[in-house]
Amino acid sequence: MYQVRTEDHFAAAHFLASYHGKCERVHGHNYRVRLTCEGQELDEGGMLVDFGVLKQALKTVLLELDHTNLNDHPEFARAGDPSAEHIAEFIYRRVHRQLPDAPLTMVEVFETDKNRAAYLPD
Repeated sequence: MYQVRTEDHFAAAHFLASYHGKCERVHGHNYRVRLTCEGQELDEGGMLVDFGVLKQALKTVLLELDHTNLNDHPEFARAGDPSAEHIAEFIYRRVHRQLPDAPLTMVEVFETDKNRAAYLPD
């Protein structure tokens, strides 16, 4: 089994209306995002996924979120609060739309160095 991972970051504000505590107020994070791909087969160049292609797909998605209030994004209005879990799923779906053949197995969203949520597709 081969595994590759790339990472990038974005900054955004959000609030969790369904949460009762300090996170229900508007606040921000410097999010770190990791994409992981896994698979058994390498291409003729010896790669599972080209890092450049994976990095560009992630960058495209994060540009949509960077320096925004995530609660204003239509996707999160439909999905519910922009929790780290919902953000991870959103990023997975957007990257998968760009790279449907990439063996994307996990998206991790770090709100802090110690706290992260992950989305793993079925």
